[in-house]
Amino acid sequence: MSDVTFSSADNAEDPYAGVRETTEGPVYTVTGQDWEDVVGAAAAGEERVVVNMGPQHPSTHGVLRLILELDGEVVTEARAGIGYLHTGIEKNLEYRTWTQGVTFVTRMDYAMPFHNETAYVLGVEKLLGITDDIPERANVIRVMMMELNRISSHLLCIATGGMEMGALTVMTAGFRERERTLDIFELVSGLRMNSAYIRPGGVAQDLPPGAVESIREYLRWMWDHIGEYEAFCNENPIFKGRTVGIGYLDLAGCIALGITGPMLRSTGLPWDLRKSQPYCGYETYEFEVPTRDTCDAYGRFRIRIDEMRESLKIIEQCLDRLEPGPVMVADKKIAWPAQLAIGSDGMGNSLDHIRHIMGESMEALIHHFKLVTEGFRVPPGEVYVPIESPRGELGAHVVSEGGTRPWRVHFRDPSFNNLQAVPATCEGGNVADVIVAVASIDPVMGGCDR
Repeated sequence: MSDVTFSSADNAEDPYAGVRETTEGPVYTVTGQDWEDVVGAAAAGEERVVVNMGPQHPSTHGVLRLILELDGEVVTEARAGIGYLHTGIEKNLEYRTWTQGVTFVTRMDYAMPFHNETAYVLGVEKLLGITDDIPERANVIRVMMMELNRISSHLLCIATGGMEMGALTVMTAGFRERERTLDIFELVSGLRMNSAYIRPGGVAQDLPPGAVESIREYLRWMWDHIGEYEAFCNENPIFKGRTVGIGYLDLAGCIALGITGPMLRSTGLPWDLRKSQPYCGYETYEFEVPTRDTCDAYGRFRIRIDEMRESLKIIEQCLDRLEPGPVMVADKKIAWPAQLAIGSDGMGNSLDHIRHIMGESMEALIHHFKLVTEGFRVPPGEVYVPIESPRGELGAHVVSEGGTRPWRVHFRDPSFNNLQAVPATCEGGNVADVIVAVASIDPVMGGCDR
């Protein structure tokens, strides 16, 4: 900062700007407009107003800042400002073991933690060369948890989007079903969010007793209630008046901006990585890829409802496929945790394994200690693994230099890419339509600011 200088003219008319001395040197506070040409436009006599929506605003889905230039009620220029939720997760991964990294990546897009974990873990497994060694039961559980997560994420999008448009009944119903979905997360993994459940080599633990019955009951509930959203909104003239033709972005625009997920499928293109580039055995499941040709917020809403129905079908197939077997790869030099089970205290433990390593085998104790504290080594190389998240293509670029920690992990998060559509979907519309357009994009800022 000491190399940065500002003239007194820069701060002459700004009461909040200035310089203060600290033990680390001078600290400069600067403020200003968002476009350099605003001043020139004002001098030319043009009546334009720059409005900041957010970053602390319910309608921006978190700490998203929307900078809008208005001509009356019409948006003439729109720009998305991000970075207010930066966590440094990608950098932190370089200082943690490969298994510990799951605990970090699950917190990126906090609305789809199981997809974050899966993309990262598939990359690690590809570097290890154990993709084909993952037990079938583990893959089935992964698919089931991701589809449950897809439902909970779409419910969150529909509920908050409805709330922002004044459809409070949709909001309360959406959160009701989402709570039941999070209850399943807690039953299976122990946590409602950020579970770190999907690990390199499999999953952290097997399904607890009664989980299959609880999930089947959940499916019966969802099939009975998912039609409420369609009854509330599909032919509701107020809802259609707020969404039809709003946030328009056609196929050419989506391709040019790298848009994926429901936004892309609302243009009629059935691009879904579960079909086009299957992983975790998705090619063996029967489901459809819903599409619309409206290219607007209404079509994206309908697609998410349709996708929840398809997810329910996939979950039913998962339950029918659950055969007894291991949930972690057999290689003891990678598998962690490998010998854990849910005890009567609700904590993960295996008394037989503890008895073995603590009282019978010094070699097993040493190996356990090194695996937990140091972790396993991953051969040098780099891979990119994409999966289909609720918001589109989520890709993990994982790089190893042969150590027990990642050299670099970078994520292609769909919220980050899809936010490029803000100008295209908002400019030319009214201020009130900006809220609907952003809601149809469904950005989650934890995924943007990694």
